Amino acid sequence: MANHKSSLKRIRQSEARRLHNRFYARAMRSAVKAFRGLTVKSEAETKLPEMYSLIDKTARRGIIHKNKAANLKSKLTRFTAKLA
Repeated sequence: MANHKSSLKRIRQSEARRLHNRFYARAMRSAVKAFRGLTVKSEAETKLPEMYSLIDKTARRGIIHKNKAANLKSKLTRFTAKLA
């Protein structure tokens, strides 16, 4: 167990941030999963900018790496293009 006040505070802050980050990561993954379930191209094309925004916000907050964000956006774009 920590002995200093500052390390106790750091533990509290780390736990709060972990829960906060987990919420945003889970929300993004759920949105990506729902997007991949779309079957209509026009609907996917209208939702694509929203997905870009959500992924970029998650990367900006440092929850996911910027390269992972780029990979996700690329895959979602390719998914949208393949829809009939």
